[in-house]
Amino acid sequence: MNANTLASNDTNADVILFNGRIATQDERRSFASATAIKDGRFVAVGTDKAVMSHKGANTRVIDLSRRTVIPGLNDSHIHLIRGGLNYNLELRWDGVPSLADGLRMLREQVDRTPPNQWVRVVGGWTEFQFAERRLPTLDEINRIAPNTPVFILHLYDRALLNRAALRAVGYTKDTPNPLGGEIQRDSYGNPTGLLIARPNAMILYSTLAKGPKLPYDHQLNSTRHFMRELNRLGITSVIDAGGGYQNYPDDYQVIEDLHKRGELTVRIGYNLFTQRPKQELEDFSGWAKIVKPGQGDDFYRMNGAGEMLVFSAADFEDFLEPRPDLADSLETELRNVVTLLAQNRWPFRLHATYDESITRFLNVFEQVNREIPFNGLHWFFDHAETISERNLERVKALGGGIAIQHRMAFQGEYFVDHYGETAAEQTPPIARMLEMDIPVGAGTDATRVASYNPFVALYWLVSGKTVGGTALYPEQNRLIRMEALRLYTVGSSWFSSEEGQKGAISPGQLADLAVLSDDFFSIPEQRIKSLESVLTVVGGKIVYASDEFRDLDPPLLPVLPEWSPVATYGGYYSTPAVPTAAKAIHLCTALCNHIHKVTCRTASSTLNTAGSLSSFWGGMGCDCFAF
Repeated sequence: MNANTLASNDTNADVILFNGRIATQDERRSFASATAIKDGRFVAVGTDKAVMSHKGANTRVIDLSRRTVIPGLNDSHIHLIRGGLNYNLELRWDGVPSLADGLRMLREQVDRTPPNQWVRVVGGWTEFQFAERRLPTLDEINRIAPNTPVFILHLYDRALLNRAALRAVGYTKDTPNPLGGEIQRDSYGNPTGLLIARPNAMILYSTLAKGPKLPYDHQLNSTRHFMRELNRLGITSVIDAGGGYQNYPDDYQVIEDLHKRGELTVRIGYNLFTQRPKQELEDFSGWAKIVKPGQGDDFYRMNGAGEMLVFSAADFEDFLEPRPDLADSLETELRNVVTLLAQNRWPFRLHATYDESITRFLNVFEQVNREIPFNGLHWFFDHAETISERNLERVKALGGGIAIQHRMAFQGEYFVDHYGETAAEQTPPIARMLEMDIPVGAGTDATRVASYNPFVALYWLVSGKTVGGTALYPEQNRLIRMEALRLYTVGSSWFSSEEGQKGAISPGQLADLAVLSDDFFSIPEQRIKSLESVLTVVGGKIVYASDEFRDLDPPLLPVLPEWSPVATYGGYYSTPAVPTAAKAIHLCTALCNHIHKVTCRTASSTLNTAGSLSSFWGGMGCDCFAF
């Protein structure tokens, strides 16, 4: 293809990337080899020769070494703002392959954690990812940490607290069960350390909120490290869904300040999440006077209301428990809030799991729409694992969308055990949503249930399997790789009302992209989970680089506090891996170019599956290196 070019008086690009395999995600799903960027947007996409016509004296030119390039990933439902405030405090078990590894990490972190601080393992894992396929026991945790408080969150259903943590939060024999939760007790009435969410997760989150917080300067540092971790995984945009104990505007101040300082490396559209039961209408009425949807810029902008609109509609999923029966006051309270939002043209989203609940929500939306027509107002459900065909039709008729997340990849085994394999086959019915032309965007719901790793979500969409390997979906409810990627790029842009502005590598769109560690389109399904970015660009600016692009990586920030788990383990767990043949070729080519200023003839034409770099280069007879 020739270059697709944006008309401009000055065609000299700031950056040109060439010699790649660029999945543009345009309407034709076409591939290109080069793209040019100017003033934060793509100005040309096409062949190397055509795009190089935009090269000027000051243009930075980057050789992609035939790597696969995708538009920057856009998580349509994540809790970045809350997650960033706490990221440096958390020991992540995301991707850890065995419980033995997890407990070893826990033991090491307990040893380095100072007095009066906690060790927290807060979401992103399931016991089915472990070789042992079981949870830790309270006895194991108490032996590892007799004096340091330990809080381990498991999905939406339970938390494990050691004895030191029970003392820290003040739970004793005389502490009553909070509304909606259970403190498990022994035969003498003493708390054992197990907190059970029954029927919702409020006991888990309210207990976690009792722990120490980072000081403000450390929260700034923590948020920047979390954004860098997301950049490492190819994420350039998110829609923040609010969250429990995420108060506006106080808990948004860190992001506000980073934005003012030009230090955001992820674009954020944020939602406002009510925090006060029975005072939800008052919250949204007050917010409507001080902020409007779309207020902000391409890096930080207000998106709308939700995912909590009223507490009586809190449809939390816990597949170990019966479906919750929502309050009789739901319809009146939800109608009052949605009426206010429609009157003020506020987009809104609502957390919804069960079809029975969705039916009641849609009854309210249809009633409000008759009085105040939505007329293109972007509204959508989050999750919708068990939505029925009839309710999909109603969503379509009202012009709504559905933001789907890979929560089933972490608790599909529980769902199958509770409801059966047949019921799990359409949880959610993603392929049917797309057939009906309902807007669908992909995300994770990280950080407290599923992992923030988008490639685990893409693996789930393509394979239909949980992280534990359980097959959930038949072929008709799985997606081909190009269309799965589309949900994470073009698809998610609808959910922040930014269609045509992001999601594709196309002239005029925001210049966000990720260069992948391997070819998403051809590697075995199982290896999709191991993908990451080796070069992430946001608005034409490099925000993360590794491997042969390492010299382009921005300077690393020190981790604060120094004892943070992030300083030792980073984020998503990864093990040192033997380079694949493709990766070794990239490394060989890059080194040859860097050291000898020539192209390695052998690397460009030879494949070898040797078990080490030395045997790789020795086996292929590389012109440049001898071992």
